[in-house]
Amino acid sequence: MPDKLDALLERLKTHQRMLILAMAEHDGLPAGSVLRQVAELENVIAAVEAVAAEEEDRAKRP
Repeated sequence: MPDKLDALLERLKTHQRMLILAMAEHDGLPAGSVLRQVAELENVIAAVEAVAAEEEDRAKRP
């Protein structure tokens, strides 16, 4: 499972990075919908990291 969580995390971060870089290409403020997507991805990334850490802790228990 850790490999699947790592792969998911990488996909989420890559998508978020692509959105941010696309926003940087345009002058002015980005659309609110894109800002919400970035914020939602940040929340999902944090949740996946938390689950990955929990799984790692469980694997270390005797």
